[in-house]
Parts: sequence; C-alpha cells; structure tokens
Amino acid sequence: MRRSSRKEREQGLSRLGKARVAVIGDFCLDVYWQADMTKSELSRETPHFPLPIVGERMSPGGAGNVVMNLLALEPRSVAAVGVFGDDWRGAALRNLLRKAGADVSGVVVDSTRVTNAYIKPLRKGFADTVIYEDPRLDFTNYSALSVGSERRLLAALDRAAAAADVLCVCDQMPFGCITEKVRRRIVELGRAGMTVVADSRDRIGLYTDVIVKPNEIEAARVFDGAIPSADFAALAVALEKRTGRPAIVTCGEKGCYVSEGGSATHVPAVKVTGEIDFCGAGDTFLSALAASLGGGSALVEAATIACAASSVTIRKLRTTGTASRAEIADVRQ
Repeated sequence: MRRSSRKEREQGLSRLGKARVAVIGDFCLDVYWQADMTKSELSRETPHFPLPIVGERMSPGGAGNVVMNLLALEPRSVAAVGVFGDDWRGAALRNLLRKAGADVSGVVVDSTRVTNAYIKPLRKGFADTVIYEDPRLDFTNYSALSVGSERRLLAALDRAAAAADVLCVCDQMPFGCITEKVRRRIVELGRAGMTVVADSRDRIGLYTDVIVKPNEIEAARVFDGAIPSADFAALAVALEKRTGRPAIVTCGEKGCYVSEGGSATHVPAVKVTGEIDFCGAGDTFLSALAASLGGGSALVEAATIACAASSVTIRKLRTTGTASRAEIADVRQ
C-alpha cells in the first residue's frame, strides 16, 4: 500500500502547470431544464400539462467533463479533439469549452452527425424541496463515423498529439469517434513513446501500448471473468502484461491498483464521510492522472493525486464538479 505525504502531493501539484494535455473522445453536452409546474395549465390542444421551463443550464459532459477537470488543474494547455454535429448542441458545447480555456481547433464538425447530449427535465412545484426528474432525453449517433470525418479527425489528432505531453482517450459511445483506425493511430502514438492514458467503457481490451485505466468491472470483462472483478491486483498485472504498458484498475472506495514492472501497488482512496455523489469521479481521476504524468510525476504518485482529486469531487453533490490544485492539496489522507 502506498500513501503519500502532503509535501509529496504539493510537489506533484506544483508540476501540473508544465503539462500540455490533449483529449480525444466522445464529447457530450449535459443540459438541465427546470420546469415550474405551478405555472403549468392544461393544454388546449392535447390532454397534457406542459412543462414551463423557467431555468436552463448546460455543462460539458463525457470527454468534455475530462477537459473541464483538466482546466481546473491549470495545466499549460488543454486541447479538445472530437467530432460534433452541426447543431445547436455542438455550438453550445464548443462555446462552453472555448470560454473555459480549452483549444477547440481540433473539433471536427460533421453535418451528418448529432452532438451527443443528455437533457434532463427537472420538475419543481409539488413541494418546496421536491425536485422530480423526468426520463432523460438522449441525443447520440447510431451509425459509424464517415470516412471523410474520420480522416479529418486523424489529422486533428496528429496535430494535437505533436503539441502535447500526454494524450487522454475517452472512448465511451458505441458509435463514437474512436473508430478502429483512430484507435490504431492512438496505439501507434503510444508505441512511438507518447504517454497515452485510455479510458473505455466497453473496449478497453482493444488497447495496447498505452496506459489503460478501467474500473474493476471493465477490467474483468477483458478476461471474460477468468480473473474475478474483486481481484484488483491480479487484474492490473494481467492488463499490464496484455498491453505492454503500466495499467491502473480503479475500484471505487478502495482506491486503485497500479501495475508497473509486473507487480501491483495499492493506492488507497481517501476516506470520505457524509453524503457523496460518484457522478464524474472517474473523469476527475483520469484528468488528474494525465495532468500529473504530463507534469513529470511518476505513475504511483500521479495515481495518488488522482485519488485525492476524486475525493474532492464526490463531495460536490448533484453536479459533475471539478477539483482545483488548492482543494487537492487540502485533502487529508
């Protein structure tokens, strides 16, 4: 088990300002529509009470949340690489990322695609403290990326990688932008010596020559259950052997296991009491890990900072929050 001192963590955090990070993957727009049902009247045209929207907020999700978490760490630069639709959601997402400080020149706009979005209608008015969430409205793609957009995305990836110290891969959607050719190029970058950290919901087993960061369930799927999901150390070691690069298996409140050189090191999670919200914790871990590696931290040290960063965001309830350097420095392990 590896625990870091406050001094070690502060030294690691001080190096984050040197990191140049590129993020490629499936960007989403999270939209929250607040409806005040006390203002609703029965429709004259339909037998329904409409949702009177009195508030709207938007934030980047998916790979966009990784970018926002990176920006909170104040690295030297953060570049976004992905494919957006030519729609209002894509325009809003690009604007949010640009205003936050990300380089969005690597975003490919494709009029045949939709921008991934999760829209959550929230009803209020039944009681002062009650918020009722309607079924989510999802915008996503159900066909493969076109050859032309794939070619443009590969060119954008090469430009961003040439200007970065570390590449984050957020491979989440069944028909997202990480196609076989794009994944092959990511693997080539890792094989050529670039630091690449890949996170994938369903395809982590297809990555080699890069650092992979699955959770224990995603890691166990790679081996078809031959290694139990509860055997975190064995999973990490097996993944390192499979990929040819160090591997990290995250395991929630137990922290993570880092396999490097054929043996696994346990990095414990920070103990957190009270109500917590795990939404976005994996994105925070990935961003802090990548920024730390880009700043020159060793892998176990980077994982320790990432665990501390995640402990900050899970305390931020009902929002996909971020963790600043100061907040991470204040964490007591």
